[in-house]
Amino acid sequence: MRAQNYRVESICTVLSERGVKVAQRTYRTWKPAPPSERVVTDAYLTNALLGTIDTAEGLYGRRKMTAHLRRNGYQVAACTVDRLMSDEGLSSIVRGRRHRTTIPGGKNSRRAPDLLDRDFTAEAPNRKWVTDFTYCRTWAGFVYVAFVIDCFSRAIVGWHAATVKEPAMVTTALKMSCGAETTAAMP
Repeated sequence: MRAQNYRVESICTVLSERGVKVAQRTYRTWKPAPPSERVVTDAYLTNALLGTIDTAEGLYGRRKMTAHLRRNGYQVAACTVDRLMSDEGLSSIVRGRRHRTTIPGGKNSRRAPDLLDRDFTAEAPNRKWVTDFTYCRTWAGFVYVAFVIDCFSRAIVGWHAATVKEPAMVTTALKMSCGAETTAAMP
């Protein structure tokens, strides 16, 4: 408007005389402003992000995408990459974790029959025992542990730990629980 020698104040006055009331602040707010530095930088980085998708590596996650952009000369923070990827609806390829089990052969292997029919309640102590076999990762490697649990009190009545997974662990835990049964039954 200034280029044509019209002031905003005079135009707003004429419009209000005609019944259209427009405040000067409304016009100045409506007038398009030049884009901010952040908007320009975001557009530049978004183009770089979208250009990375077409490469043979596929779609990176936030950490790898940040490292990739930094290697290519962009000064960018991880939170900026995270924000831009979420604005564009980009997410990395998530690979599933491999499920580990202590049963050799997986789902199709032969297992022991369920004699309790999933009923783990007992009317008295030492009527029903169940056993569990698990492993824990430690700094020195894996530790395998076999437990014998009394279904009445839910107490561990026998256990055995070893660094090697073998069936004798369960029988050793069972022998320990048989010894605990005789000592617990004594007055």
